[in-house]
Amino acid sequence: MGGDPGRALSTDALRLLLAGPVEEAARGLLGCTLTANGVTLRLTEVEAYDGTGRDAASHAHRGRTARNAVMFGPPGLAYVYFTYGMHWCLNVVCREEGIASAVLLRAGSIVDGIALARARRPGSTDRDLARGPARLTQALAITGADNGVDLFSDDSPVRLSPPATLDETPAAELVIHSGPRVGVAAEAERPWRFWLAGEPSVSAYRPRVLRRRPTA
Repeated sequence: MGGDPGRALSTDALRLLLAGPVEEAARGLLGCTLTANGVTLRLTEVEAYDGTGRDAASHAHRGRTARNAVMFGPPGLAYVYFTYGMHWCLNVVCREEGIASAVLLRAGSIVDGIALARARRPGSTDRDLARGPARLTQALAITGADNGVDLFSDDSPVRLSPPATLDETPAAELVIHSGPRVGVAAEAERPWRFWLAGEPSVSAYRPRVLRRRPTA
C-alpha cells in the first residue's frame, strides 16, 4: 500500500489484498477500521483460516455447506456464525470467488461511539469492550442478520475501511506479532493469529484444553 504521505488509501487496494493469500490478508487488516450500528473500532487482532483441504481448523475444510457458503466469496463479504450456543463471530471473506478462506476478527479498540459500546457491554472496562471475537460483535451489535453483507458497499450496515491516511501508519509499517491460533484443536500451532504490538485490547492466548469424559 504505497502512496504519498497524507493521501487517502483506496478500498480497492484493500479488496485486492483480501483476494490474495489469507495470511497476508490477515496482516493487512490490522489497523483498519470497522463500523457498525454507531460504533467504530480499530482492528488490533485477527486470525487467518484457509479453505477446503488446506486447513483442518477451517469451517470450509470439508467443502461447501449451507453454514459456510459465504466463505466461498467474493472477497470482502462478512461471514458471521453462531458459536457455543451464545456468541456471534465476525470474519472477513478472503481469496478469489470460489476458494474459501476467511479472517476472524478477534479484537479491536473503540475509536468512536464508545458510549454505545459501553451500553452494550455494561460493566466492561474500555480495554475489554471489544477484546475477543464475541465481545467485538457485542460492542458493534453484529448478529447473524449481517452474514453475507458486502463490507465495502456504501449502504452496508457493517463497513470495513483502511486507515484514512498514511499518517495513521499503514499495515506495512506496523509492528505485528504472530502466534498460535486460540481455542482450536486441529493445527493449533499454526502461527496464523496476528496482533499489533503493545495494544491492550489484544486478547489473552489460551490453548484449547481437551476434556476427557469420566470413565465408569
